[in-house]
Amino acid sequence: MARRLFFVSEVHAGLAELRGEEAKHLVKVLRVEAGQQFELSDGTAHYLAEVEAAQREFVKFRVLQQLPLLTEPHELTLAIALVKFDRLEWILEKATELGATHIRPFWSDRSESGLERAAGKRMERWRRILVESCQQARRIVPPEVHEPVSFERVLGLPADRRYFFDERREDSEFAPDAAPSSVLMVGPEGGWTERERALAAGWTRASLGPRVLRAETAAIAALAILGSRLRRTPG
Repeated sequence: MARRLFFVSEVHAGLAELRGEEAKHLVKVLRVEAGQQFELSDGTAHYLAEVEAAQREFVKFRVLQQLPLLTEPHELTLAIALVKFDRLEWILEKATELGATHIRPFWSDRSESGLERAAGKRMERWRRILVESCQQARRIVPPEVHEPVSFERVLGLPADRRYFFDERREDSEFAPDAAPSSVLMVGPEGGWTERERALAAGWTRASLGPRVLRAETAAIAALAILGSRLRRTPG
């Protein structure tokens, strides 16, 4: 059985600590005791550690060794138009599980009014969601979620392959290449405007089938298809 993975803020002098709700879960639910071993991540490195002390909302670890760091072999960016935050947070969780390395929210012509202003206050919450999803998925390095920017800024993202998903049925079926870096751009709930379609003329148009999908469905389907292609190709 795989050891549980926990994220800590830092590892210093071979020691690390967990406080708050996660520590409480370890102590009260898992009934952790001194000597038990877990895996730790500080977001940049992977460790095997042993519990040195556990008291209510505080768990202290002693690092036993540094483990090999497994990172995503391909740079995979999900550019997602701002949608209602409950749906966007679900996308963050699933995109982490599916191997996205960067998540770039943006506002588009049809993004709901007010989301742009409110999004800046959600960044810390979004980062916590990514860490929690990494713990569940046993992913050592979380993806980076970026501050929301304009549609025009996202158009300038560099990558070997850049896919623009459109609900129009005449667009080509999504058949991605296993490139070192890819950007998947998914639009808002109301779809793209003609202005945005014209601006994205340099991107590869892609379709996920004849049905109009919700933004969160399209994002996860696109990530899953590309992830499957990447897994079949040596990194």
